[in-house]
Amino acid sequence: MSTIYDKYEIVMGLETHVRVKSNTKMFCSCANALELASEPNQNVCPICMGFPWMLPVLSEWVVDLAVRASNALRSEVQEKSIFDRKSYFYPDLPMGYQVTQMYHPITIGGEVRTLIHGEEKKFRIHHMHIENDAGKLIHVSGKTLCDYNRAGSPLMEIVTEPDFRSKEDVIGYLEELQKLMRWCGASDADMEKWQLRCDVNISVRLKWETNFRTRVELKNINSFSSIGRAIDNEFERQIELYEAGQAPDQETRWWNDEKGYSTPLRSKEDAMDYRYFPEPDLPPVIISKAYIEERAIKELPIDRRSKYINTYNLWADDARILSSDRVISDFYEKLVERTNDPKKSCSYITTILFSIFEASPEPMGIADCKADAGEFAKVIQMVNNDELSSTNSKIVIEKLVFEWGDANSLVDTLGLRQKNDTEALQKIVEKVIAENPNQVNEYKSGKVNLFGFFVWQCMKASNGQGNPKIFTELIKNIIG
Repeated sequence: MSTIYDKYEIVMGLETHVRVKSNTKMFCSCANALELASEPNQNVCPICMGFPWMLPVLSEWVVDLAVRASNALRSEVQEKSIFDRKSYFYPDLPMGYQVTQMYHPITIGGEVRTLIHGEEKKFRIHHMHIENDAGKLIHVSGKTLCDYNRAGSPLMEIVTEPDFRSKEDVIGYLEELQKLMRWCGASDADMEKWQLRCDVNISVRLKWETNFRTRVELKNINSFSSIGRAIDNEFERQIELYEAGQAPDQETRWWNDEKGYSTPLRSKEDAMDYRYFPEPDLPPVIISKAYIEERAIKELPIDRRSKYINTYNLWADDARILSSDRVISDFYEKLVERTNDPKKSCSYITTILFSIFEASPEPMGIADCKADAGEFAKVIQMVNNDELSSTNSKIVIEKLVFEWGDANSLVDTLGLRQKNDTEALQKIVEKVIAENPNQVNEYKSGKVNLFGFFVWQCMKASNGQGNPKIFTELIKNIIG
């Protein structure tokens, strides 16, 4: 049954603030607010507090990471960008203005490619600029307290085109953006730690319309699930207004996820309300083409994911897991390069290595392994060459995770190298069959599941070193 909502479509654009993963703040040497400080106002100085005559100095590391992020977004990094002052007064803004890039941002254009329900979609980036963050207000016992630990921390604001038509589009884009920021090392983009914050600009229109209607900005959305709920709520709210003969105000609204509705925060400002003008204390940022090219990123997560599915023929879920983290993906790439076996390399990471990490008493990952990818590749090659059994390979892998060593030496030291001497293995088979006449008779009488018993006994007799494939053939030759 159709409803009033079916004749409308939603149109959205995003403004995403991503905290740059630099050690210091943007214009001073105070510690960056990557984690919440244990006490308020610990990481402050005269510069980030806006004291008179204190001059800012732009962090080169912030520029470096911003360029890397721009390359990950496939944006055009500008060789010249300029800072502006955005003037407004609020208690959490100690300088009385924000340093941002209104007219000449550090990067223009770009796109984010991601998979939505198995279909690749592209969402266009309008621009990205860098700016400093404000502090934090804490409201307790009828009073408002100011914590300036966060004030002056560097942010990248990524502004998209209005390309989103569903909450699935928005969430898919944000999940891929989070991957990109981690992939290039520009940010951990953890929403719970406020390292990634998203404002959603929403308007609705009739499905056959091409013009844009009044947009509303939703703020205070701090998780992917709450973004979905906020979008649903605003979509219905605006449609109900239009159906009642009204139009939504162009405003900023505050989303209350606990109560499930938004409330007006302020009318949407225009640029003139902020009295933008060039920042007099900072020169233009000049970036050379060589500097930009040195920070280029050849393959993105979506490129690796597509390669794993289409070229390596991996399962879609395995491809997603292997491409979601740069360290894991690079490790996998090195394994495949050495083993030429994409599927077995995938299996050893997603089953054996991940199970070892999960069982570890301390949190750990690929980066914590003592041996490098080359040693793990040797293990896979030995298995493929029937020099090591799959069961024993797990023992060697675990040794390589926790103890540095050479895979070949470990296999020999532990006595795990698989024996392929058919004559020697024949004697073991004959002995096992001779010692188990009852089982042989039962097998020949039709109890075929006993075949595994003979293989197991042969492996036991060889101390796990016999080749089970050869044992299988020899047993078949003797008892059928």
